Amino acid sequence: MSKLTNDDVRSLANDLGVKFIRLQFTDIFGVLKNVSITVEQLEKALAGELMFDGSSIDGFVRIEESDMYLRPDPSTFVIFPWKPRDGAVARLICDIYNPDGTPFEGDPRFVLRRSLQEAESMGYSTMNVGPEAEFFLFHVDTEGRPTTVTHDRAGYFDLTPVDLGENARRDMVLALESMGFEIEASHHEVAPGQHEIDFKYSDALDIADKIVTFRFVVRTIAQRHGLHATFMPKPIFGIAGSGMHLNQSLMKDGKNIFFDPNLPNQMSEDSMYYIGGLLKYARAIAAITNPNVNSYKRLVSGYEAPVYIAWSSRNRSPLIRVPAKRGLSTRIELRSPDPSCNPYLALAVCLRAGLDGIKNKTMPPPACDRNIYDMTDAERSELGIGNLPENLYAALLELQRSELMQDALGKHVCQRFIDAKLIEWDRYRIQVHPWEIEEYLTKF
Repeated sequence: MSKLTNDDVRSLANDLGVKFIRLQFTDIFGVLKNVSITVEQLEKALAGELMFDGSSIDGFVRIEESDMYLRPDPSTFVIFPWKPRDGAVARLICDIYNPDGTPFEGDPRFVLRRSLQEAESMGYSTMNVGPEAEFFLFHVDTEGRPTTVTHDRAGYFDLTPVDLGENARRDMVLALESMGFEIEASHHEVAPGQHEIDFKYSDALDIADKIVTFRFVVRTIAQRHGLHATFMPKPIFGIAGSGMHLNQSLMKDGKNIFFDPNLPNQMSEDSMYYIGGLLKYARAIAAITNPNVNSYKRLVSGYEAPVYIAWSSRNRSPLIRVPAKRGLSTRIELRSPDPSCNPYLALAVCLRAGLDGIKNKTMPPPACDRNIYDMTDAERSELGIGNLPENLYAALLELQRSELMQDALGKHVCQRFIDAKLIEWDRYRIQVHPWEIEEYLTKF
């Protein structure tokens, strides 16, 4: 990530003819919010003097403690390429502060910063992350409302004329590149209407910023093509859902500490302990990396989504895969997260779990190089392979039981997240769903 200063932002805003600036941040669910200002207010913004009502943001504060301050991170300054250059629109991602000048504990960016500070205290300078985010492109109806009607019948790596979303995806890539993303690949995914755009790994905070930016850009460009982009994990029954695999590694003294050429598989002891920590806390982590009722419709056997708590360097059926590349590229791939999660919180809990594994030398079980989907329950039980939670409620119970995950999130975020998601679960639980009508209405 390029390190810009406030002076750089002032200069760029002047040189690029910026008129409007969007000060962006997320609520605890990862939903992007913004306050729009004119360039004349930029100086006040950079000084951290702009205030907003935190009581109006999900999971922030009560009305009697609502004043919050935005402090822009100058390194996040970019121009929106789809807006006119005359009177250009820029954005800055902000940290949230209390009126007394202390960081707001409910700011997801602050939650991730705390986990990164924990890593730094152990000597790890950087957590590198490479995300693989999938999404669907659907038609909209005559009134512009999104449908679940896909625009194509293409499959994995198909090309035009089958892949009708290629033009939209091309414009997404161009927009992202102009905003500083280094795009490594873009392609059609397994399901009809499903796509993936991969961008280069970077440090965790930069990647979390990039993920929320990525979702915003993809949806904006899709709309300009008359399509609706969704990061909902499982919008259609019977086809693959959308995941967001997170490739993770740690740096120390300029070296990737997951790589050790002198050990079997060239994976260091710390990398094994990191895997052990992720596996140990996988069920609690799921509440954050798979945060919606719909997330667990994706986490079912048969659609390449991970269900079983195991690891391998060979196949893609376990929760964690170790890609073959070594050296600086040595990493572990956590396959359970989906693109609806709050990336700041997701990376924070993953990092804390991995660090806990390193601290306590938590060795994972032996790698499982068989196709776990083809195993019987008895075979999985014999190998000690557990399951991820089957629904959001079960995942929330696991989060409530985990002191480490609660500490990673902080009391404020954890309690408000759980309270809101229990309400979401209860709203879902008491609904009468179309499947029930189809199954029972004429039978009883």
